[in-house]
Amino acid sequence: MDEHPQDQSRPKTLTVPKAGEIYYGLGRNASYEAAKRGDIPTIRVGRLLRVPVAAMEKRLEQAA
Repeated sequence: MDEHPQDQSRPKTLTVPKAGEIYYGLGRNASYEAAKRGDIPTIRVGRLLRVPVAAMEKRLEQAA
């Protein structure tokens, strides 16, 4: 496998508030509003709403 060892410890998804905080400096409510608008990509896992890190980083690369 070509993956680096540190890549395995990196989470593949984040909570909506954590993603909003890390990538945009948003608080909890603003993060959920951004997700609702589609500014933060999300997937639903059962009842949980999660942010795929790869999709978030891809979106930011396209914006740059």
